[in-house]
Amino acid sequence: MDFAFTEEHEELRQTVRRFLEDKSDEQAVRGLMATDRGYSEELWSQMAEQMALQGMVVPEQYGGNGFGPVELSIVMEEMGRALFCAPYLSTAVFAVNALVLAGSEEAKSELLAPIAAGQSVTTVAYVEDGDWDVASVSMKAEKDGEAYRLTGTKSYVLDGHIADTILVLARAGGELGLFRVEGGADNLKRELLPTLDTTRKLASLEFTGTHATRVDSGGDQTDALAKAVTRTIIALAAEQAGGTRRCLDESTEFAKTRMQFGRAIGSFQAIKHRCADMLVEAEFSKSAAFHAAFRAAESTDEAEVRAAAHIAKSYCSEAFFNTTAETIQVHGGMGFTWEHVAHLFFKRAKSSSTMFGDPVEHREQLATQLGI
Repeated sequence: MDFAFTEEHEELRQTVRRFLEDKSDEQAVRGLMATDRGYSEELWSQMAEQMALQGMVVPEQYGGNGFGPVELSIVMEEMGRALFCAPYLSTAVFAVNALVLAGSEEAKSELLAPIAAGQSVTTVAYVEDGDWDVASVSMKAEKDGEAYRLTGTKSYVLDGHIADTILVLARAGGELGLFRVEGGADNLKRELLPTLDTTRKLASLEFTGTHATRVDSGGDQTDALAKAVTRTIIALAAEQAGGTRRCLDESTEFAKTRMQFGRAIGSFQAIKHRCADMLVEAEFSKSAAFHAAFRAAESTDEAEVRAAAHIAKSYCSEAFFNTTAETIQVHGGMGFTWEHVAHLFFKRAKSSSTMFGDPVEHREQLATQLGI
């Protein structure tokens, strides 16, 4: 496996970084996180028209760029660095992967092009009772003529309160399938959840005989949808790695300019040790995240990809959280205040750590997979 970035990769990174530095500064983040919608529709359109970011992993025949997990992870890394507020993880990552891997040709043709064009916010609803394992989905889809009816509740749905289209995991005749529900459908109750991290919106969805259409390719889709979750986890790990690096940069820059007793605080041994530990975690995070991304792009062994994803998610989650905590400590009395950006990264780190399973769960799954 050639685990190395090309010139094109680095150019993509710099282009996305410049765009986000211009569009997603701290003031913009604070403004968006205070709204229920959580993102700028104007910026969402600009991303599609000027940068084609929503179509990163949408195949070319459906209006996208046809890139892979590595390129997507580069974009996610930069979004994590900028604390970007938009339904990108839900739409351009999770929903696209679910459709590409499990969707029917008709569904791909109909749903992927609007996503790539920035005309649709689409999400995936599958978590029930806090269990992030796809195989644990129990919601039933009851046949109703050519359509289906869904009854039950889905939790922690990314951007579920604003999504134009919701892809719901449910069982029809015992088989796990993918079902499409319109955001404004009758008998669908959508509730924005109160969360620690207000930069990323989560919702609870209650279905009471809600009309749905099946959009998968037929048969049991457990393996395909688990694969989609794995690729979403890898992208999230890259976002965590980007946030970790941003916190390191904020801390080292402050340590070089903050003066105490006539010296920059970065000259004190205690601060040096903190920054050195943060550097190690930032470097290892990036290595873990992109090792998983390259595995997903090049390996034909799904067990190998899944193992790399477990490692990346568990390590990047803890590294991001530890680094944000150290960032607060390095900044001293101002680090924990509302006015400083450190607490925003701290909250994002905590929420990302639990999303799609916490580090302990991923290590347990890895151990089980390895027969330990």
